[in-house]
Amino acid sequence: MRPKILVVEDSLNILFNLKLTLEINNYEVITATNGKEGIHLLSKMAFLPNLIISDILMPVMDGYEFFENITGNPHWGFIPFIFLTAKAEPEDIRLGRILGADDYITKPYNEEDLLAIIKGKIKRSKERELIRRNIEERILTMQKDDTRLSITEEEEQAISTLFLIWDEVEGPELVDSYPLDPPYESERFFDIGIQLFQASVSIFGQHGDLGSAGILLTVKNIGKDGYIYFDIKRDEEVRGGERLFMLAVLAPKISYLKSLEINELLQKTSAKIKKSLKWSLSKIWTQVSEILIA
Repeated sequence: MRPKILVVEDSLNILFNLKLTLEINNYEVITATNGKEGIHLLSKMAFLPNLIISDILMPVMDGYEFFENITGNPHWGFIPFIFLTAKAEPEDIRLGRILGADDYITKPYNEEDLLAIIKGKIKRSKERELIRRNIEERILTMQKDDTRLSITEEEEQAISTLFLIWDEVEGPELVDSYPLDPPYESERFFDIGIQLFQASVSIFGQHGDLGSAGILLTVKNIGKDGYIYFDIKRDEEVRGGERLFMLAVLAPKISYLKSLEINELLQKTSAKIKKSLKWSLSKIWTQVSEILIA
């Protein structure tokens, strides 16, 4: 299939010669005499052009307004756009580039240079499209994996949520955990909490430098994945007036995409903690379960 180019030019003589040149070089050419006509053609196309070439000084809708309409449309904004115009003053060229056009060519133009620029822009556009498709395919694969990695309702009982703070003297201190477990479980959670705390510190830096951060970890010694979220709240009883705290989720498996949803949830909870608003680990547990079971 030949590459398609939309040419918008009000001079019929220039439009004819440019169309002829492009067709000889194996391009499919669609023409319009002003920006408004160009937009109408684009809206009717089943297959969008690989490139747009537009004059600036045109009646009804000039090239600048036409370009703004193109870049402002999510379906057209990715199409490479070249200004081909007699406006050759440095400030005109500068304005065209500031607006974000892919290139700015002044009339009279050199045919070989124009063809080389067109070829390069279309080649680059195809490479970007290939990258975009590869990313979309990877996202789809991740989404499929995400479904495969969802936990079962039976595994739901193995989900745990923890809340720890950093004590200047004692170090990590387990404040609460959910579900409410027998006494011996609290000691186990305390050990796990310290393990997660120390692992994160080794990644992000010293306690006071962590700030707000989240990370997905595999906790091999308990056979679970853990998502932990750190933040700092004001506390005048602590030296420096700030206390580091940690929210953690433990589950049989947490995929990357699921971790993004958990991060958003813990981020909102953290904001409540810092404002001393009401929150609970049991509510977090319920919401995490809904995310992971899906």
